[in-house]
Amino acid sequence: MKLIPTDTKNRVLSSMVRLLEDNRNALLKANKKDLEAFNKEDRAMYDRLIINENKIDGMVQAIKEVRAQDDPVNKVISDNTLSSGLKIVNKAAPFGTIMIIYESRPDVTIEAASLAFKANNKILLKGGKEALNSNVFLVGLWHQALEENDLCTDYIQLLKLNRESTQDFLKNPAEPLDLIVPRGGERLISFVKEHAKCAVLVSGRGNNFLYIDREANWEQTIEVILNAKTDKISACNALDKILIHKKIPNYEAKLKELSSILKMNDVAIMVDEWTHGILKEEMLIDKEAIWYEEFLALKCCLGAVDGLEDAIQKINQYSGGHSASIMSTNNEVTNMFMEQVDCAAVYRNASTRFTDGGAMGVGAELAISTDKLHHRGPLGLKQLVTNKYYVYGDGHVRV
Repeated sequence: MKLIPTDTKNRVLSSMVRLLEDNRNALLKANKKDLEAFNKEDRAMYDRLIINENKIDGMVQAIKEVRAQDDPVNKVISDNTLSSGLKIVNKAAPFGTIMIIYESRPDVTIEAASLAFKANNKILLKGGKEALNSNVFLVGLWHQALEENDLCTDYIQLLKLNRESTQDFLKNPAEPLDLIVPRGGERLISFVKEHAKCAVLVSGRGNNFLYIDREANWEQTIEVILNAKTDKISACNALDKILIHKKIPNYEAKLKELSSILKMNDVAIMVDEWTHGILKEEMLIDKEAIWYEEFLALKCCLGAVDGLEDAIQKINQYSGGHSASIMSTNNEVTNMFMEQVDCAAVYRNASTRFTDGGAMGVGAELAISTDKLHHRGPLGLKQLVTNKYYVYGDGHVRV
């Protein structure tokens, strides 16, 4: 793929900032069409679909942050000259063509395109039909920004495909695909993995856990839980499951207090058998599948564990591998938890809501990867490149 000079890429991003600012009202009108056609019963999806002035401010800021970041392409990873005189340089290189599949969030159309383009990739945006008007408008602005800077609009494309057409496209893409990033639930991920013929980088379900150790600071724990559960229920970093050490001091009183505070904040509660012995009025978890479920709603599960090892086992069995937190003042316990829990982000005495590119200092993100290859966690600009070896010889032959 031809490499675009950094200053040209930055000029495109500057054009997009200006176009977004100049077309705020038109973007809000396009989004209004999507909102009016949407079934508001799906609260989480509806929240993700909304564009308002604050969301536009966030889009503008995301582009500015990407523009300010160093261009990752051609960065030298290693540079070695062997005893034979052979010089071997490993550099960062674009993936090529990236396809991202996502639902509802028009701001992804901004962040994903900004990152992919700055990293010199083409990007194919497969947004959900519920955000079609918003996405069509935003991609139209991208095309204006590209054309203003004498670049082909093929760098950023919107795919208007239904499920069947998407399946056909994955099997026989119109152009070679180098990477697919599905942002969604298990069904979407399975669908893409089944039909794709290139690398798939999974941005998996949340279903995040928090473990309350017997040496936890209780007031701090309540504050962290409320933030993780209620701050933004539509986020993949929201809290869904709470595990409590059975031997925490004043276990029964604290459990009742936690239940009461959650209900005061409109959070519905489900409990395991042990916990149901105290919180008899709460709904009993009667299916194991619930422990695997990402709620994206004001709902959570409370469960009892025998200790750290039991908590780690349950989290590794049921979580989506996204984020998990421990509340404890015991450093030995927290270190063991953080080392042994198999998630992209592990926390000590902090809310899972920080698993986000901006909140983690990465900047704009394409997704939160729950895969282990080639990167785990927020996919920022530096993660949207692969590598290439440049080998310089002078008639060298291997003997």
